[in-house]
Amino acid sequence: LSPANGEPIIVPSQDVVLGLYYMSRSLVNKKGEGMVFANTNEVKRAYDNRLVELHAQVKVRITQVERDEEGNKVTKTSIQDTTIGRALLSEIMPEGLPFELCNTEMTKKNISRLINQSYRLLGLKDTVVFADKLMYTGYAYATRAGVSIGIDDMLIPDEKKGILGEAEAEVLEIQEQYQSGLVTAGERYNKVVDIWSRTNERIAKAMMETIGTEKVEGSDGKMVDQKSMNSLYIMADSGARGSQAQIRQLAGMRGLMARPDGSIIETPIKANFREGLNVQEYFNSTHGARKGLADTALKTANSGYLTRRLVDVAQDVVITEVDCGTSEGLTMIPIVEGGDVVEPLKDRVLGRVVAEDVFLPGNDEDPIVTRNTLLDEQWVNKLEEAGVQTIKVRSTITCASSFGVCG
Repeated sequence: LSPANGEPIIVPSQDVVLGLYYMSRSLVNKKGEGMVFANTNEVKRAYDNRLVELHAQVKVRITQVERDEEGNKVTKTSIQDTTIGRALLSEIMPEGLPFELCNTEMTKKNISRLINQSYRLLGLKDTVVFADKLMYTGYAYATRAGVSIGIDDMLIPDEKKGILGEAEAEVLEIQEQYQSGLVTAGERYNKVVDIWSRTNERIAKAMMETIGTEKVEGSDGKMVDQKSMNSLYIMADSGARGSQAQIRQLAGMRGLMARPDGSIIETPIKANFREGLNVQEYFNSTHGARKGLADTALKTANSGYLTRRLVDVAQDVVITEVDCGTSEGLTMIPIVEGGDVVEPLKDRVLGRVVAEDVFLPGNDEDPIVTRNTLLDEQWVNKLEEAGVQTIKVRSTITCASSFGVCG
């Protein structure tokens, strides 16, 4: 486990993630859709005899072993909606892990969650063996997937031309305002850069929608939208390799470039690597490549010096007493960006110590968690279920010790 955040360090990467993601994808109208299986052995036999496809949506009877509150093993059997690939993946799951953890798309994040839960519920030995099995399974299905990228995978959105046209018209309008004396040179520059940044985002969004969805015929004969099996998209969506920013340069537009001094060139590169760059665009983009090489050489000295100064500062942060007794702390809330929860409250407070009693909304007498409680997995899950939105936690920043900090 990482000492930084308590997440597992042994998380598969690249090919393994790609293979596990590929086998756990669910697709519409595949061979074998709607079939019902008595157990995973039947699924394996059907798949080996090519009666079903890996991504077909099926029902499988799954037997799970759970532990009750007293630690006794309890066997539960239920029919689960799943896919052939996920049922095969459940075969390598150690006894005691819930099937829900692998009955989903196995992106890098979900694989990390799976290993984390395995460690919490089953301990180190079983988790290490399970991680090995995940690796072998991932490699096997990455080979079967045969995922490779060709130029036809880089789908340029149809909307690109229109979006560029709108941006060019806006830039022209600002240029006219500047020539009429309505805006200063600085304002004109900032507005132009802002327009092109927004345009780049819009094209990137349109491109991800083009690459990420496809229309297919459902079992009822109607056309439905589903997540695409485009190789580029699979690699980025699974977390195996690449990101939206890199795909944007391949199939969207390269966007704004920086000069060697760090200022932004206001004429962007409208082309992408699939369309190819003209001479001027290529020349503009060489700034960045050369600057990158120069910075790499200079950065090493700077980072060494920074480390030295950080160690120097940290010398004073020594634990000198058990509890300074302060009621001060940091108020934690979920991190929200653009309406989406980027980091939920439970992730932020896991492993922290509560600074003041936490009450349920409308109940000021009976605290759900008392001050100085260390929040472990059970506590954070309890708080999430109770709907608590803010928690005040102890922090070294607000510690009242005269010298050093309290433990």
